[in-house]
Amino acid sequence: MFSQLKVGIIGGGGWLGRSIGAAMLEKGVMPAASLILSSRSGRVEGFEAWPEVRLTTDNRQLVHQADIIVLSVRPEQFASVQVDAGDKLVISFMAGVSLATLVERSGSRRVIRAMPNAAAEIGQCYTPWFATAEVTAADRAFTQAMFEACGSADEVFSEADLDYLTGLVGSGAAYPALLAEALLAHALARGLPRQIAENAVRGVVVGASQLLGHDGMLPAAMVQAMLDYRGTTAAGLQAMIDAGFKQAVEAGLEAAEAAAQQMKSRFAQDSN
Repeated sequence: MFSQLKVGIIGGGGWLGRSIGAAMLEKGVMPAASLILSSRSGRVEGFEAWPEVRLTTDNRQLVHQADIIVLSVRPEQFASVQVDAGDKLVISFMAGVSLATLVERSGSRRVIRAMPNAAAEIGQCYTPWFATAEVTAADRAFTQAMFEACGSADEVFSEADLDYLTGLVGSGAAYPALLAEALLAHALARGLPRQIAENAVRGVVVGASQLLGHDGMLPAAMVQAMLDYRGTTAAGLQAMIDAGFKQAVEAGLEAAEAAAQQMKSRFAQDSN
């Protein structure tokens, strides 16, 4: 689909860069010979099936060779990454690093911030992304195709929305994992054997939750339908609601959004 473009992923040896790179090859977004991955070791696990992929430890060489530069590193590592992108498209996966900071440090005005999560590894990732005004229609088409290779994606139209979604989406599996942990702890406290408790919790959080949105049913409609049935599920739901479940979730999302804003401010100060 994008056979003429060379894409370089800085941090291609990490789980996110590796997962998205592999997804693009598996879905035919680009040929293996057009992908460049950098890692500290110069090796990337799982790419033995694509020997044409170029591997490097030299980020400057990657930036020179690539048409599109993907930054898949931790925010605190960004200061040590030398990126002189010129007018090339730069796509960042870093939480809390603003477009203004990315433009200043990369030298490019064609910059996209995106927030994928761990579900990219299994092709179930939802990725919101936000672009500068200089990003072209062709840039947008590639970006959407890249993220659709490992799930689904939407372009959002304000950086504030992306900061909020950093806390909602970027946390990936962490929120359902927290629910699963609480369910498992309660089941074990009631004396269930661990294997049975784990199977039951996995069936709820991973299995039964796939009903969410089935046949177009919205979350609120599903909850209300269960409450209206007035059975054991209704009793459990109502007790959780009365105990402040929604307020706890709101507090978590607001804290995550605040942390993203604080990171942006800190990186902006450091760049001045």
